Amino acid sequence: MSAYTIYHNARCSKSRLTLRILRRQDIELDIVRYLETPPSREVLAKALKELGRETMLRKGEDVFRDQIRYRFKNIQDDELIDLMIENPEIIERPLVVAPDGRMAMGRPPENVEKLFA
Repeated sequence: MSAYTIYHNARCSKSRLTLRILRRQDIELDIVRYLETPPSREVLAKALKELGRETMLRKGEDVFRDQIRYRFKNIQDDELIDLMIENPEIIERPLVVAPDGRMAMGRPPENVEKLFA
């Protein structure tokens, strides 16, 4: 991977602000509209491990409330990843992945600045 990747939702203000921060850097940038093209299993597994379930999931979404909430502590990562791929609206945004594999969640958007330190 030679570019930074942002898993982006243009309707989200935090995602738009994070994208602005990234564009101010002198970097190659891949913008992935994650609702159309969800992150890979590998990316999601690493994000769950490094950033944590609490950071990676949108708990206000119907799918979370209906299928995950009551078994959140006991659900296995593989099943959770399947649900995230099938229902990308439950993935928190924006997720940014650096070329070296480091990750940051743009909530707040300034969080991504640590990828350039």
